[in-house]
Amino acid sequence: MDALDPLLQRTRTYALGHRRVDDPRPAAEVAIVACMDARLHVESLFGLRPGEAHVLRNAGGTVTDDVIRGLIISQRLMGTRHILLVHHTECGMSAIDEPGLRASLRADTGREPAFPLLGFADVEEDVRESMARLRACPFLPVRDQVRGFVRRASPPGPRRLIRT
Repeated sequence: MDALDPLLQRTRTYALGHRRVDDPRPAAEVAIVACMDARLHVESLFGLRPGEAHVLRNAGGTVTDDVIRGLIISQRLMGTRHILLVHHTECGMSAIDEPGLRASLRADTGREPAFPLLGFADVEEDVRESMARLRACPFLPVRDQVRGFVRRASPPGPRRLIRT
């Protein structure tokens, strides 16, 4: 038994206790972009039930080209009208040494990734920049309903709304 087996066994229990959602469009018309940090449980944070929101996660909750791709599909094909950005304190991406990591990757593999790793020093500034990038994206039909938050990672505490 490996680490995945208990998770896969839990899918049986999940299926028994959750209602089926037939409509792929989020009922709350919201897409959430958040950090992948395991301490941040987005669905619980916002009290979401299955079928209410699209949740896109990556390292740092940064607005990458792939996040924009997901938001284009979310808005244009699935009807979302609101975007929430959720960053948090104590994020590993706020301390990343990108040149050092790139050097390590080059030493291990003989090459570097073609994409930026997108670390940041100031979590609130990264939220502001991410909001500005979304509001400037011509491919998103709804750009005026973007909000950003910084959640305290531990202990859980109040959020800070980022305004631009």
